[in-house]
Amino acid sequence: MTIEYPGQLLNLRAVGSAYGKSQVLWDIAFDLNRGDSATILGRNGVGKTTLLKTIMGQLPCLSGHVYWHGDDVTGMKAHQRSRAGIGFVPQGRHVFPHLTVRENLEVGLAALARKGFSGAKKVPEMVFDLFPKLTQIADRKAGVLSGGEQQQLAIGRALAGQPQLLLLDEPTEGIQPNIVQQIEDALRRVRQELGVAILIVEQNLDFAWSFADRYFVMQRGRIVKEGDTGNSPADAVAALIHV
Repeated sequence: MTIEYPGQLLNLRAVGSAYGKSQVLWDIAFDLNRGDSATILGRNGVGKTTLLKTIMGQLPCLSGHVYWHGDDVTGMKAHQRSRAGIGFVPQGRHVFPHLTVRENLEVGLAALARKGFSGAKKVPEMVFDLFPKLTQIADRKAGVLSGGEQQQLAIGRALAGQPQLLLLDEPTEGIQPNIVQQIEDALRRVRQELGVAILIVEQNLDFAWSFADRYFVMQRGRIVKEGDTGNSPADAVAALIHV
């Protein structure tokens, strides 16, 4: 099935998801356009990570539909969505510890097997431009890197697949402030220069408000409030998060 949403990348319509018989998400619906930046907020356990995994196809939809460029991709597997142009940086980075930085980045090239892709299948130079540290440590095993270096590597690996949408789960967790600023600067360039839409799950409200233009607050598996960060005081939204 195809629907017409001109200019939009992702559309969720009444999406529900579950782990086995335990339903976690109910009636999730929103849209993302090219170059959007949005954040998902909420207490631990409200379904934020589940939502990202459902968008990525790591968890099946129990109900509703996921549309990508207007095409119904609800039944697509995760590797198919990756090849369609959705990148994912999971919580905890999940780099391959026994592979070098360069080898980890090359793993991300698997997403370039998408239909119609005709460019060179190599790690884009912009990845090293965004994260110069990766050039310096390219031959180092990923398992010995610091948390900040691993996060830069995980983002770089996702960007190697040249996605149109990038999902990030807790990108600032356990990372020192100067590296957080480097990551924010890099993600801002990814949006502005490449037109990549970015959706982040984030506990750091200051980072979320600095980076994202839109927000979604979740409670008990549902989106209970959404809006523009520029028009909503962070303190008022924080009160909803801690309900």
